[in-house]
Amino acid sequence: MTTVADLLAWLEDFAPSRLAESWDNVGLLFGDPRAEITRVMTCLTVTPRSADEAIAAGVQAIVSHHPILFKPTKSLRADRPETAFLWKLARAGVAILSPHTAFDNTVGGINDGLAARIGLVDVEPLRPAPPSTRHKVVVFTPEADREGVLASAFAAGAGRIGAYEQCSFGATGSGTFLGLEGSNPTIGAVGRRELVSEWRLEFVCPADRLEAVLAAVRSSHSYEEPAIDVYPISSEIPSGPGSGRIGRLETLEPLGTFASRVARLLQAPATQFVGDPDRLVERVALCCGAGDDFLPDAQKLKADVLLTGEARFHRAIEADALGLGLIVAGHHATERPGVEDLAERIARRFPELTSWPSRAEIDPLRPVSSD
Repeated sequence: MTTVADLLAWLEDFAPSRLAESWDNVGLLFGDPRAEITRVMTCLTVTPRSADEAIAAGVQAIVSHHPILFKPTKSLRADRPETAFLWKLARAGVAILSPHTAFDNTVGGINDGLAARIGLVDVEPLRPAPPSTRHKVVVFTPEADREGVLASAFAAGAGRIGAYEQCSFGATGSGTFLGLEGSNPTIGAVGRRELVSEWRLEFVCPADRLEAVLAAVRSSHSYEEPAIDVYPISSEIPSGPGSGRIGRLETLEPLGTFASRVARLLQAPATQFVGDPDRLVERVALCCGAGDDFLPDAQKLKADVLLTGEARFHRAIEADALGLGLIVAGHHATERPGVEDLAERIARRFPELTSWPSRAEIDPLRPVSSD
């Protein structure tokens, strides 16, 4: 039996929530983690159209790129258009999960897929992630507690170094303690100093998991007052793959030609661009969705053009003044391929599930012919 929690755990492994932007809302946002699932639909956004499709198809879980209830909502009513479709999904028992910017940023996520689709090589982060903030946790345990403490700490998020999990170091030694009046020592007696053989266990822990890891260690430790030390670690290791991407085209292209090719590849007939159409393009920066805030990053890394989904008018003026090309292909066009890829990933990981990208979802913005 596959549950919503199983799908959530896989999604967290593929696109860890720690990679999401600080303002984002990701994870399981709606539904019962214990519920069994057999049919999963991915979509860019949960709308009345995609909600009706999911309910009609007997879906138990939707993985939506964009989160629902992104802003605080005081009521969820069936008689209001903005929440009526969520009420219908709740009555149908449909869970909603959203990876959003964690999916944008992760290795193999939407930005990497977009870079591959337009043929970039030597791809790097457009905005590198800050150095990771980590701690070294040291805990002293008797032999009987060693495995339980480690297992609890790992389950809470400790012990990951690069592509390796459950990393720790242990050494044995002797510890002393004397229980004062009112204490309840697990070993020995109140008022008598004890000498015991103990393990010194060490593991790293991300800053955002420290509280959970310490709680897990204490809950699995037999001592009334476990001895725990926490040391901050200075690290130059990035905390993730960063935001956006920048790479180069193996063959230089005029900006106008490149913009036309992007429009064909992304099936985005309403694509617009800023800049001299004859200017040759080699270094391409990109960010899916609404990414015009990455214009300064693109300039700093000497990109010839920034490709994104949405751009404000004054950002277009800024790009023109900087002599930096700007291609605006549409929010839907830059992110929908990632949603389709995600459905395939789910199907490969969970062959027992039926998984597909929404067939009813459309770009709400439609091009107008001037003919």
